[in-house]
Amino acid sequence: MPPNSVAIAQEGILINNFKLVDQGQFREPELLELLTSGDYPVRNPAQNLADLKAQVAANAKGVQELHKMVQHFGLETVQAYMRHVQDNAENSVRRVIDALNDGSFTYPMDDGCQIQVSVSIDRPTRSATIDFTGTSPQQPNNSNAPLAVCKAAVLYVFRTLVDDDIPLNAGCLKPLEIIVPAGCLLNPRYPAAVVAGNVETSQAVTDALYGVLGIMAASQGTMNNFTFGNQQYQYYETICGGSGAGPDFDGTDAVHTHMTNSRLTDPEVLEWRFPVLLETFAVRSNSGGKGSHQGGNGVIRRLRFREPMTAAILSGHRVVPPFGLQGGEPGVVGRNWIERADGTVEELGSKAEVEMRSGDVFVIETPGGGGYGS
Repeated sequence: MPPNSVAIAQEGILINNFKLVDQGQFREPELLELLTSGDYPVRNPAQNLADLKAQVAANAKGVQELHKMVQHFGLETVQAYMRHVQDNAENSVRRVIDALNDGSFTYPMDDGCQIQVSVSIDRPTRSATIDFTGTSPQQPNNSNAPLAVCKAAVLYVFRTLVDDDIPLNAGCLKPLEIIVPAGCLLNPRYPAAVVAGNVETSQAVTDALYGVLGIMAASQGTMNNFTFGNQQYQYYETICGGSGAGPDFDGTDAVHTHMTNSRLTDPEVLEWRFPVLLETFAVRSNSGGKGSHQGGNGVIRRLRFREPMTAAILSGHRVVPPFGLQGGEPGVVGRNWIERADGTVEELGSKAEVEMRSGDVFVIETPGGGGYGS
């Protein structure tokens, strides 16, 4: 997760069409050679190999279960029910579209870029066009988000608007036309750097969609990606914050929101496996936006290092506050800084990479969610 990458090759090993399993045999020697090649080889290949083997095993189990299902019910019945699942999802989203209105929304980001989105509802066909024309062009930094990330954010938002208990599937997208101009921040051309696109820009797209639909105020709008390590240790976490308020609910304190989809490591496990001390992990009071419904509060996280390591933060909403809706106030921006062992304080921006010495403390305050209603 390098905060300052400018090309995708700087973000790890780029694998383009490598045969992982051949005739049932995992090609470990060839894969190991690939993972340890290039200017930015992996630091812990044994962990990568174990992860990939686990994914192969999971896929194999899925194949077994599908075969069992077909043997039990018959292929025609299984395929019919797969169609039913998608058709039901499609109809569920069309019912949501019936209650939506046209709109447009501009979402500014810390680095000066913007997400521009408009929604056009076609009542006769019960469909919607989601148009990102006007979004900033792809950047020389790593905020670019591959097109699949933008589509995933659209799918996520419209799935959350469905009250019915349906599985997430491609049927949800059938009533939606998504327009994303080539070469923009959300549809970049190779070799654009993209590491912040999946984790940060995806959050911006999600909140922009909720904003244009008038559903809820912005959540913290960032994953607060924090990494540290050396040749022996490597660690990565995303840090929770405040969720946005809506027309009939308050935001929630200290939660991972929207596209984050991860949880924090238990403090005991963190301190057992890594030479760090978690000094503080607390709700950041009064960081949620005020309104008739209050935005959720962010958190304060202080981590003291017991060995020298490189640490990096990749975050957002350190400059632009998460927006409120319908007169609600925005959430408070986040903040990153270092307290050195000698007492000096170093302020950091949204993205930073620093060398930590023994006794230094890395402090992260995450944003609050926006309020709803005046």
